[in-house]
Order: sequence, then C-alpha cells, then structure tokens
Amino acid sequence: MTAPVPHRSDWATIPNAVTLLRLVLLVPVCVLLVDGGPDTLAVLLLLVWASTDWVDGLLARALHQTSRIGAILDPIADRIGVIGIVLSLAVAGLLPWAALVLIVLADAVMAALASSAALGGRLHVSWLGKIRTALIMASVLLLAAAAAWAPGAVPAVQVMLWIGVGLHLVTAADYVIRARRVPAAAAGEGPPSRR
Repeated sequence: MTAPVPHRSDWATIPNAVTLLRLVLLVPVCVLLVDGGPDTLAVLLLLVWASTDWVDGLLARALHQTSRIGAILDPIADRIGVIGIVLSLAVAGLLPWAALVLIVLADAVMAALASSAALGGRLHVSWLGKIRTALIMASVLLLAAAAAWAPGAVPAVQVMLWIGVGLHLVTAADYVIRARRVPAAAAGEGPPSRR
C-alpha cells in the first residue's frame, strides 16, 4: 500500500465540494438576512455556512484530499461569503456601511498586490488570517442571532465585528508585505511544487 499523496492536482474532492456548498448556501443566507431581517432559519443557515469553512479543511487533511484548487478556492469562497453577508447585514440595517467599505477595500488591495504570489503558491494563509476569518464569521453569526433573538445584544456584537474588521486590515497589510518579500526570497528556489 502506498502512502497518500499530500497534494492533489485535481479539483474533484469532497473538501472542494464542501467549499462549493458554502458558495451555494450564500444565496439563501443573504436573501433571508435582507428579507425581513434575521430569523431562526437565517441564523441556522448562516451557522451551516460558517461551519463549512472549518469542515472543508478538516476533511482535506483527514481524507488526504488537499489540492491546489482547494487552496485557491477556499479563501476566495471566504472572501465572497464575508462580503456577501456583511453587505446583507448592512442592507438589513444591522451594520454600518463603513465596515463593508473597509473589508472590500482591504480585499481589493490584497487582490491587487498579493494575489499573484498566492496563486503562484508562494503565499499561504497565515494564522493571523485564520483568526481574522474565524472572528468575522463568528461575529456575523452572533450579530444575526442577536438580531433574531436578543436585540439588546446587537451593539456588543457590533463591537466584536469592528474588532474583526480591524484585524482584517492588519491581515491585509501582512499579506501584502509578505507577498512583496516572497519573490526576492524565492528567486533562487525555482517554481513551487505542484504535486
């Protein structure tokens, strides 16, 4: 019996299917958040949506189904999802538009200045990025839950989300700085492995 291959070049994996499910779930979650504000169904779907970010990574490692496509698709699904949900919460009046603007601007800067390093396999998700994503996802989930079940808690959760937005800005700066350093450090190493 041969050892499992740590990285797959194909896209047809269970973890990638879970990531795609996250993108598909985004539509009903956003519609429910905007249409009449958060309710129990919106919160439950948002919980399923947020959990898929953890599940796809867990499955990729457990099933030895990591892939280059998955490494690219997962953070893209995260960014699209966060922007879609923050936009929905802003439309529902639960979040200031400034939070959405800051998230989108930081993502645009990262896309412009760090995406080539990330797509080339020279820039990987950092622990800071994982913490930022977890904090923002937890914040939007708690914000929807507070709006549905405990409206008095909304301001406290908004503070938590603002902390996530601040961490998002720090993370964006970190990715851009690391992306700018990577080409010089990797100049003599040759192209990244794409096993």
